[in-house]
Amino acid sequence: MIYQEEDFLQLSGLQHFKFCRRQWALIHIENQWAENLRTVDGAILHQNAHNGAFTESRGDLLITRDMRVFSRTLGVSGACDVLEFHRGSAGIPLREREGMWQPYPVEYKRGAPKEHTADTLQLCGQAMCLEEMLCCDIPQGALYYGEIHRRSEVTFTPELRQEVRALLAEMHSLYAQGKTPKVKPTKACGACSLKELCLPKLMRSKSVSSYLRHAMEESP
Repeated sequence: MIYQEEDFLQLSGLQHFKFCRRQWALIHIENQWAENLRTVDGAILHQNAHNGAFTESRGDLLITRDMRVFSRTLGVSGACDVLEFHRGSAGIPLREREGMWQPYPVEYKRGAPKEHTADTLQLCGQAMCLEEMLCCDIPQGALYYGEIHRRSEVTFTPELRQEVRALLAEMHSLYAQGKTPKVKPTKACGACSLKELCLPKLMRSKSVSSYLRHAMEESP
């Protein structure tokens, strides 16, 4: 399937969707949002990474930031925090530079490496967009975690790529229906910035927008 630009979803939503389908729907379908310490800390970490005017060259390494990416087959668009190009035997040619340059996406995250694969899937989605745009293979990338100040390398396996495709297909289906999944409370709910909007104990069948609209109608 080929998606039109007006049907593109946000690539960053892939991480939200894997972490919690309801959280993704609240943000991307119902346009609900709230900040907490984690979201503010993450935004600060990304400020430098998203300086699109920054380009740095170090011999066989070229570093760019805030590279815009998209995929018509996946139906998403977004940006890479950092996109490195490593000179070697594989990759793509770059204007006014000798040799071949291998793209290597790097995503910045607050905290430390996590047990779930939400961050990994988002990074893989970036690589798949880049492969479609640049017509090359991108086998690996990295996640940089602010708490440990260290990278964790990610290999984009066939299984990881297939999960990206499956999750995005589900996201497109829910978005087209305008459907917010019912709440499935977990221990992670306590740290979610949207817990006061999600209201997991009250919102097992209603949408947040419906609940807020009803509350406003009842207020004096």
